[in-house]
Amino acid sequence: MTKFLRVSAALAAATMMTAVQAASGDGLIDLGKFTPTPGAQFVEVNINSNLIAMVTNFAKKAEPEVAEILQGLKSIRVNVLGLNEDNREEIQERIAAVRSQLDKSGWDRVVTVIDKADDVGVYIKTKGADVVEGAVVTVLSGKSEAVFVNIVGDIRPDRLATVGERFNIEPLKHLPKPVAKNEQ
Repeated sequence: MTKFLRVSAALAAATMMTAVQAASGDGLIDLGKFTPTPGAQFVEVNINSNLIAMVTNFAKKAEPEVAEILQGLKSIRVNVLGLNEDNREEIQERIAAVRSQLDKSGWDRVVTVIDKADDVGVYIKTKGADVVEGAVVTVLSGKSEAVFVNIVGDIRPDRLATVGERFNIEPLKHLPKPVAKNEQ
């Protein structure tokens, strides 16, 4: 799960780590507040729409594909939590509660990976046939780490795999990639 740590660090550096403002939209999920546990890893990245707009403007010339992906986003939240005896049970219960909330709220679970001690769930909230309003990724990596990701905004489904590739979010990498115009 160190890939998620790299994603978090890259997003944090790109946006200079400021606090998230309240995001509007149906893709926002209340993940709750996480408190650092002494001796355990703790990463929290909250990126609001103003910062996303700023990064989008910087990226337009150098990385137009990234700018296009970021343009409709309202917020990005990433939490990476090291697990130990003090917090493991509470975080496992939190993942179960978030997944239950998503299931009851009409979100679609699009990726499920259970491999040995790893448990990954990727959910999307759609608006019509063309737009994803939100994406949530929950990861329980054995007994060592948990990851929560919530992306809110106008997310084109054919771009989710590109987001996964670009920001090294492993579960999103496995979604269908966009078809190049010359391949249609």
